[in-house]
Amino acid sequence: MNLRKRHKEGAEVSTESLNDIMFFLLLFFLIISTLVNPSVIKLTLPSSKASAEVHKQPIIVEVGKDLQYTVNRTPVSFADLEPAILIEMKRTNEATVVLKFDNSLSVQDLVDVLQIGNKLKVKMVLATKAPTNKG
Repeated sequence: MNLRKRHKEGAEVSTESLNDIMFFLLLFFLIISTLVNPSVIKLTLPSSKASAEVHKQPIIVEVGKDLQYTVNRTPVSFADLEPAILIEMKRTNEATVVLKFDNSLSVQDLVDVLQIGNKLKVKMVLATKAPTNKG
């Protein structure tokens, strides 16, 4: 009778190529993370690829390059902007203000107008233009 132990083959996992794979993954994520840095992104605003139609009659507030304010094509000063919007809000129910800003203006100019809308509790939408297709 042969009572010897049989030699069992052990399972082996080859990890030699895992070092290369991990190195390439690390390199890939390092390169991608440097490209996603928000301080590097150049922005040209305002423009939009999608547009939505407004079926209600909105209140249109336009601000030109020289901070010339108009409410529904009526020129007003910045001091008179809030009362002019309030008068237009009383003419329509569920008023929506569409802001048309020149893209050369500062963000602070936009925030100044948005604060007026926040004070009046009116919905404000920034109008953008679709980019032209070149090619």
